Amino acid sequence: MPRHIPPLDRIRTVHLMAICGTGMGAFAGLLREAGLTVTGSDDQVYPPMSDQLAAMGIQVMRGYKAENLSHRPDLTIVGNAIRRTNPEAEALLASDLAYTSFPEALGQLVLAKRHSVVVAGTHGKTTVSSMIAWALHRAGREPGFLIGGVLRNFGANQALGREGGPFVVEGDEYDTAFFEKTPKFIHYRPRTAILTSVEFDHADIYADFEAVDAAFRRLAGLIPDDGLMVACTDHPSVREVIEDCEGWVQTYGESKDREWRGEIARPDAEGMTIRIHRRGEAFLETRVRLVGRHNLLNFTGAAAVLAELGLTPQEISEGFASFEGVRRRQEVIAEVLGVTIIDDFAHHPTAVKETIAATRLRYPGRRLWAVFEPRTATSRRRVFQEEYAGAFEGADRVLVAAVHQAADLPEEDRFDPPALVEAINARGGNARSLPDVDAIIKAVEADVRAEDVVLIMSNGGFGGIYKKLPAALAEE
Repeated sequence: MPRHIPPLDRIRTVHLMAICGTGMGAFAGLLREAGLTVTGSDDQVYPPMSDQLAAMGIQVMRGYKAENLSHRPDLTIVGNAIRRTNPEAEALLASDLAYTSFPEALGQLVLAKRHSVVVAGTHGKTTVSSMIAWALHRAGREPGFLIGGVLRNFGANQALGREGGPFVVEGDEYDTAFFEKTPKFIHYRPRTAILTSVEFDHADIYADFEAVDAAFRRLAGLIPDDGLMVACTDHPSVREVIEDCEGWVQTYGESKDREWRGEIARPDAEGMTIRIHRRGEAFLETRVRLVGRHNLLNFTGAAAVLAELGLTPQEISEGFASFEGVRRRQEVIAEVLGVTIIDDFAHHPTAVKETIAATRLRYPGRRLWAVFEPRTATSRRRVFQEEYAGAFEGADRVLVAAVHQAADLPEEDRFDPPALVEAINARGGNARSLPDVDAIIKAVEADVRAEDVVLIMSNGGFGGIYKKLPAALAEE
């Protein structure tokens, strides 16, 4: 099987299988920007990704079929959503066409000649990657980047950047492809890396925390002797992972013994003022548009990376102050009759807890609704059944949706929303389990009042709730 990547000067046409995924679509844009002819296939072709690909002149074929490869692309890139039994994959394997995975192609075609800045960790990867990319851009460094969320400053999640300049990539620990079960970030050639946190996640591919820990240790071991690892050692598990790093390690967090320490000065509904110290001395103070302890840590780690990439405190401050955030991360999507509706990607118990705490900090004194959909591979399973009860303690009202595609999981492995509701209420909370989006909207309509904040947490479309709920409230 010709699983290899031809020399770049011999590649003219590239075909991407599962092109409408966030990462694959962004990579397709990079390849198009590099002057290549790009096609793709997917069985989930819908806006906004379908519109973005069409605007870039990329042909997308609906469905997976052998004939999608009839134009004989110089290279086919197989997304990790593709299974070995996929008919197009079977045709590819039976052919003499060159193919590889998205992470390996990114590493060889883009990162090999760049200063690769890899942002990894269980939480905060998308936001920290975006902070670094934007600050570099605003300082005139023309970075390349490929990130798993849309940067509001750019309206995009990828750019090729200046040849030879830094390239910021979100380092996902998910597996590479059906033919290579290694973490994606193993291919990303990190010269500089940041590790935000290490917790158990991705229960569909990792058996336990030890397996996750081993993956991050592999990443730490890739940092060269003259490279840099910036690590949030407020997390004990991170302190253990970086023991395998042979490069220069800088620590960050809220504790005074960290090389980089952040603190929140003044939070409010519009953001917060943060102070960042370096080795005990004031480094910068600036106003930012994001809120919460987790975002303080995100800014602190990003500042450490940016300083080592040559930005001055003033340049970093200006980048942070003008950073507009990432779509679907604490994004206010509507204000209806005094009710604020927020969209967030939180799904892991730690992320849920921190997002609720940040929303409390942003809107003190206002009643907070937490609307949660168990949708990810991990949240749909029982692995965090008990931990979720504590994660929702900061909310005044909790509405838990049914498990997304519950029938795909055995009942004994499946997350139990009614059990979560019972546990929250036993702690003195006010929670309900509801079967669908229509029931959730009716529950909100029946009890919501002006000045309430409704925080919706899901990593997917959630039955169209983002448009349906504002429309329903506006009709009252």
